[in-house]
Amino acid sequence: MRRLLNTLFVLSEDSYLALDGENVIILAENLTKGRFPLHTLESILYFGYKGASPSLMGACAQKQIGLTFLTPRGRFLARSCGETHGNVLLRKQQYRISDQEDLSCLVARNFIIGKVYNSRGILERATRDHPLSINVDSFKQATSSMKILIGQISDCTDLDVLRGYEGDAAKLYYSVFDDLILQNKDRFYFSERTRRPPMDNLNAMLSFGYTLLTHDCGSALESVGLDSYVGFLHRDRPGRKSLALDLVEELRGVCADRLCITLINNREINHKHFQERENGSIYLTEEGRKIVIAAWQNKKRDEIRHPFLKEKIPWGLVPYVQALLLARYIRGDIDGYPPFLWM
Repeated sequence: MRRLLNTLFVLSEDSYLALDGENVIILAENLTKGRFPLHTLESILYFGYKGASPSLMGACAQKQIGLTFLTPRGRFLARSCGETHGNVLLRKQQYRISDQEDLSCLVARNFIIGKVYNSRGILERATRDHPLSINVDSFKQATSSMKILIGQISDCTDLDVLRGYEGDAAKLYYSVFDDLILQNKDRFYFSERTRRPPMDNLNAMLSFGYTLLTHDCGSALESVGLDSYVGFLHRDRPGRKSLALDLVEELRGVCADRLCITLINNREINHKHFQERENGSIYLTEEGRKIVIAAWQNKKRDEIRHPFLKEKIPWGLVPYVQALLLARYIRGDIDGYPPFLWM
């Protein structure tokens, strides 16, 4: 089994990354602010504009360490990577499936089954854990309808119809999503999903969480030899990691949504960790991003019993295991792609 290494997050906008021997160093105002051995890292996420030295980028490429550049607000800019390692036959088969919508749908529907199943599980757990704080009848009505949709999705063979089912399930999930927030209701609320840009505190957290998850999924797919830019549900678009976004679908609820709700309900984050821009958009402050990232890293170390492998693994390896299972399906080693079903 793959070993879970560390991810280095660099949040200081005035930082510059450089190489010193076998270490990445963080420089600011001509001073060394941090030093980390490369052999302990699997990826580096840099939120800033000053960039990294060519020697560091070369070392990361050689050692297969993902080096991703994002704006301070978390918008993806670029990713530095080395020579592609993987079976060319695997990628050619991936492209063949992606080019045929009927075959793509057979894979895509399993991503959506995982998404709806896990979203339903989140709502069902809320009815068990907080029956006096939520409208249980509304939650049960939503979960019952989502159960019916899972059956319809399982038989779907058309991508457009599948997207319709996905939209119906999202409406049911989001119709009660605001009730999951039990603390600071005046500052944290959910009326609708706003993305570009996020228009409230919760959407700002969700967008940032999805950015982190997309990075992890993209790295996992590339590590098993798949092309993270060629998807099945999300069609080809220049610069978009379509397959990574496919994989995100089944994991977004259990990884990002639950993390954000927990931080709010435990009062670990508050309105002071957000700032509003002139156009009304809301973003996490540097301190807010640190809180989310610390919780994200801690979550990745927690163990879970994988529903398909029947083995205990850290949460941080779930994207890698799902990428490996997807590669096995594409190669024809297994009959279908088994989505991650949270229990």
